Amino acid sequence: MSEVWTWSAAKIAEAVRSGKVPARVVLEVHAARVAEVNPLVNAVTAEFDEAAGEADRIDALIRDGVDPGPLAGVPVTVKENIDVAGHPTTHGVPHFKDAVASADAPPVRRLRAAGAIPLGHGNMPDLTLAGNVTVSQLFGETVNPWGAIRTPGGTSGGDAAAVASGMAAIGLGNDSGGSVRLPALFCGLTALKPSYGRVATDHRIGGSDPTLASQLFPVDGPIARTVEDLTLAFDALAGTDPADPRAIPYGGRLPAVPRRVAVCADPAGLGVDPRMRAEIDKAAAALAEAGYEVEEAEPPRLADALTAYGTLITAEFSRRWPSIRPLLTEQSAQHMELSFAQRRESTLDDYLDATATRFGVMREWAAFAERYPVILGPVSTWRPFDADPFDPEQGLRVMFGMRLCTATTCVGVPAVAVPTGIDDGQPLGVQLIGSRHREDVCLAAARELEARFGTFGPVREPQQRNPR
Repeated sequence: MSEVWTWSAAKIAEAVRSGKVPARVVLEVHAARVAEVNPLVNAVTAEFDEAAGEADRIDALIRDGVDPGPLAGVPVTVKENIDVAGHPTTHGVPHFKDAVASADAPPVRRLRAAGAIPLGHGNMPDLTLAGNVTVSQLFGETVNPWGAIRTPGGTSGGDAAAVASGMAAIGLGNDSGGSVRLPALFCGLTALKPSYGRVATDHRIGGSDPTLASQLFPVDGPIARTVEDLTLAFDALAGTDPADPRAIPYGGRLPAVPRRVAVCADPAGLGVDPRMRAEIDKAAAALAEAGYEVEEAEPPRLADALTAYGTLITAEFSRRWPSIRPLLTEQSAQHMELSFAQRRESTLDDYLDATATRFGVMREWAAFAERYPVILGPVSTWRPFDADPFDPEQGLRVMFGMRLCTATTCVGVPAVAVPTGIDDGQPLGVQLIGSRHREDVCLAAARELEARFGTFGPVREPQQRNPR
């Protein structure tokens, strides 16, 4: 049983539901794994005492002949900005260190209903504002268990590092421009950014509702080691909740779509690292072998999508910046201040024009998806690297490298990051993008890649690189 921490979520759930392995044993093995490797990786910020009681409850249900759900006994981590009842939702900063949540956020409720056991919070950057690193004032720096580079990516880096090192089978993060996909790329994992409205969320901070851009862009999504696990998690997460009026019902038969893929290796023609291009070419060949029709094609109006996203985000943040900035360090403020520096201050007309531009881009992407139900492209056009948060040039490199992530967030479509190989000790991968509410199409294509390239992890002996 000591190897349970290496099992997939699907294997854990099957063993628990069949009575072969008690949920309490699964939890204890993962808790021991946390004790062993978290001092090296620093991914789990707090362990939940009530998890043992949850495991006992699941075991009691099984003894009584009651199915506890498709994720029975599966240990999960939850990002520090997602509410777990009875625990502080700190966002990584001292200002919220005592902000104890009175109830679970909708995705946590849904995971529990499926039988999963939240075992702890995962680290994140201060208020999610740190580019591709995961460093918080309260909990310090999370490192990549692979060791080839130091950072696990951001901003759901704590949950990715926990899953990659076997401390949890699934991580619950969020993505507002690549924040589950980038850690998946850096840590050799698969992750899903759902469509806007597909997974119910509650992103209030201190009781205040988010403004428009923060309603439209951030989505909660799972990180896992296999596409099967990612699908199990998504099936549990998707659906409505009274806390989120945007969420739509989930289920029912969806129409078939053509097995056709648009390959977009260098979005907007700004350049792509040859090693990342090679991974995209390899993935394109694998999809062709699987029976997909593969063509080079770029989705429409990428530049407009990036501009609209940037205008909406920076216009809202700049107006709130005087109250946000005191909560941050110089380092954690750098990411947003760099964004401000790239754009002139937006007027109300600029902001309103951006909302119209976004709507038009969404319409054209929907038309593009009629011909190309899947887009294959990079999570980042750069091979994973350790960016210096104080270096504006490197910060821009990170931002522009993730431009396809930003565009997909702007138009609200789903995307799956999936690993495709390891080069010099560093996992590499791609992303598969679908039309709105067609996560099934992305996941199906991701399964084809996984069938050909395999899975990568968990890392048995996490490597701790020297401090910065």
